[in-house]
Amino acid sequence: MVNKGAIRMRLAQFGSLGLATMLATSPAAAQTLFAQDPLQQDDAAPVTSTPGAETREVVQQDPRLARVQRWSVDNAMALAAVVEAIGAEGLDPADYRPDLLRAEIERGESAALDARASGVFTWLVEDLRDGRTPMEARRQWFVVDPDADLLPTGKLMADALESGDVAGVIASLAPTHEDYEALREALAAADDGDTQERRLILANMDRWRWLPRDLGGQYLLTNVPEYQLRLMVNGQIIRTYRTIVGAPGRTATPQLMETVEGVVFNPTWTVPQSIVVGEGLGNRVLNNPTWARNNGYRATRGANGFVTVVQQPGPGNSLGMMKLDMPNPHAIFLHDTPARNLFNSDNRARSHGCIRVERALELAMTVAILGGGATRDEAVAISRGGEYTRVPVERTMPVYITYFTYGVDVDGNLRQFNDIYDRDAPVLAALDAPRVGNRARETDEEVIEVVDDLNSII
Repeated sequence: MVNKGAIRMRLAQFGSLGLATMLATSPAAAQTLFAQDPLQQDDAAPVTSTPGAETREVVQQDPRLARVQRWSVDNAMALAAVVEAIGAEGLDPADYRPDLLRAEIERGESAALDARASGVFTWLVEDLRDGRTPMEARRQWFVVDPDADLLPTGKLMADALESGDVAGVIASLAPTHEDYEALREALAAADDGDTQERRLILANMDRWRWLPRDLGGQYLLTNVPEYQLRLMVNGQIIRTYRTIVGAPGRTATPQLMETVEGVVFNPTWTVPQSIVVGEGLGNRVLNNPTWARNNGYRATRGANGFVTVVQQPGPGNSLGMMKLDMPNPHAIFLHDTPARNLFNSDNRARSHGCIRVERALELAMTVAILGGGATRDEAVAISRGGEYTRVPVERTMPVYITYFTYGVDVDGNLRQFNDIYDRDAPVLAALDAPRVGNRARETDEEVIEVVDDLNSII
């Protein structure tokens, strides 16, 4: 008779490695990593098995989940070599315990080697594909990286073991952007004694891993600390634009991945109630119609006394001559400004979160044309018409609002940017701390809806 209490005691004594070994008695058993920290607790991989003898509905294995798979000694040795060289990608080999992997290799093929190698491979995939920094250290990071769904760990492992190209499969996960490669080269050339520079390179290499590997054929990318926006087509910078971004604090510009769905020429501006009521603009517009008309304001009072103020299109409109329509819960968008002289200042962190763009009308027309929403002549005519016009685009364009404090600037120079929102410290601390498993893919930080005020816009 089976003594279940004795088995539980043995499991507690052996830890995760004992569990992995005991569950591997059947070659056909489906062994799934249900925790993302396979090297914790006696440095082994917790697994579970699906009994094959039970009558139940057949459930297809989720390819996104990492399974403990069979590792040959040759494949495990290739994996160990990858771990020992992973410092070139800005990761720490010690996180993956190559000593323990080598020890299992020396013992030969076994369930323990399967568990060890599967766990190491899983961690490498997660860190290279998704980034090593846990979500709680990514301040105001609202991008949801799709790579875990597009490049599922279980399938990657199966492909690596079937082909024998373990190193190639892992290497294919590194970001493909040229700026990441520039950081990689800078890390290789960095002086070992310059720890500050090396740490900044590591942090910003990891930030590239937070983004999708494929950014798209054409997209907009703005690096907030650089105060610059890039229009990218087929990997090349087509245009660059200086920007004004959110001031530090609650008005800091968050990091987003959104989609331009249309271009608004000659936009209106619905004034936030914090200004209509809090700053008395509603009463001023209602009580001084001449001033209101000269400044383009129209006010309506509802039956309940609620006052709405809308600034009409025109050269003095607080949003300028255009905005890019990119719906998001933060109410962040890229727009023009009548105060274009501010683009010449060095400190351009002064808005309430939205991003103001120089030569905004040029950008609007370019996006409308690239998106198939209008021809050049149509875009020019619409912009000069003076009326509110939304031009939907057939080919939507991603917008990446990023935060790099070390990287390649728009002139092609590798340099440091001011950490205007103090977002480096938590990333650096996380990289110094032990690796965290079971990492969340989405942040639970508060979404702060942008409320621009008159002083921040003009």
